[in-house]
Amino acid sequence: MADKQTALIVGVGSGLSASLARLLAGEGMKVSLAARNAGKLAELSRETGARAFTCDATRPEDVERLFAEVAQTQGPLDLVVYNASYRVRGPLVDLDAKEVEKTLAVSAYAGFLVAQAAAKRMLPRRSGAIFFTGASASVKGYAQSAPFAMGKFALRGLAQSMARELAPQGIHVAHFVIDGRIGRASDAELHPDEIARNYLSVYRQARSAWTSEVELRPWLERF
Repeated sequence: MADKQTALIVGVGSGLSASLARLLAGEGMKVSLAARNAGKLAELSRETGARAFTCDATRPEDVERLFAEVAQTQGPLDLVVYNASYRVRGPLVDLDAKEVEKTLAVSAYAGFLVAQAAAKRMLPRRSGAIFFTGASASVKGYAQSAPFAMGKFALRGLAQSMARELAPQGIHVAHFVIDGRIGRASDAELHPDEIARNYLSVYRQARSAWTSEVELRPWLERF
């Protein structure tokens, strides 16, 4: 019997990443979850059978330790999803420089660290997938939201560059533009379970027709 496929989701909360964890586990994958506070993942871990790890993805040493621990306990990774982000809002002239730095570190720099660690381990096998979660801010900057746009634009650029470099070496890189509000109140919002199904569909694509970017939008826009 073939070994189970494995997935790591970095930046796990109660929304999209939780839906993705449930879906992947339900499809028979071994799932690992990473967050700055692994304690908050206890209920999701029990529900899905996933293993939870503490990781500050802006710290290279944390990321390297995370990947080493996942490899030791779960085996080689087939799918890595970077889903972390942070934002600070406000008029440009009033923004706190440290908060802007943190926004860029979480939204973009940490995405690079996670992607680099994943690629290092996937390249010798010439297989695997690395997915990034983007936002409306990945393609358009809103007023009083410059730091988030900066971070998400950078993450999108990283994904595009990686896709062109790594696809010929067997690594599927994709960026998902979540262009709208995620919620469960009505189908006018982007339902996290439906977003997760799109991730899984892209993951299962044959390499003769890989998608490098997907834009998901609600059918009824109110933003």
